[in-house]
Amino acid sequence: MSLLTIMLLALAMSSDAFAVALCRGISLKSTPFLGALKIGVLFGIIEAMTPLLGWLIGYIALQYIEKWDHWVVFAIMLFLGINMIYSSLKSSDEDDQQEPISSNKKSFFMLIFTAISTSIDAFAVGVGLAMANVNIYFTASMIGLATCVMVTTGLLLGKKIGCVVGKKAELFGGLVLIAIGVITLYQHLTT
Repeated sequence: MSLLTIMLLALAMSSDAFAVALCRGISLKSTPFLGALKIGVLFGIIEAMTPLLGWLIGYIALQYIEKWDHWVVFAIMLFLGINMIYSSLKSSDEDDQQEPISSNKKSFFMLIFTAISTSIDAFAVGVGLAMANVNIYFTASMIGLATCVMVTTGLLLGKKIGCVVGKKAELFGGLVLIAIGVITLYQHLTT
């Protein structure tokens, strides 16, 4: 995987957390930088850990599916991409019911739960990455860093730019995942 592909993957993986942070930033009265950064770091750490766990499981399973691993990568990326696109097209009324990022009234555990729920797709991507030629530690670090930056930025900019941009970022993330899946499949079928 090239550096550009890893960077696009990191942005795609962090786009759902960015969308959640952006929408939540709208409802917060004020968002101090340090508070937004702490939440960004928490999300980044969890988002970096989940592809590592997925990669470990995928690496163990690799010996059983080696002949068609490229199809598995394609299916995972296609499924996640379509799911992200669908999520980006849902109405904002459905999103408001979830209470994605906690304000000061919410507990630390709610933040962790939200971070885990936005990083489940990174776990599945980690499974797919076990079947690709990639440095998982570097890739997971880039995903975590991108998530930290995107969540912090989303919380800070929420009041200014709103949920619409977050939905577009999630749509972009879904399209990138589908493209990565198609490219992986194409490269394996043509070599």
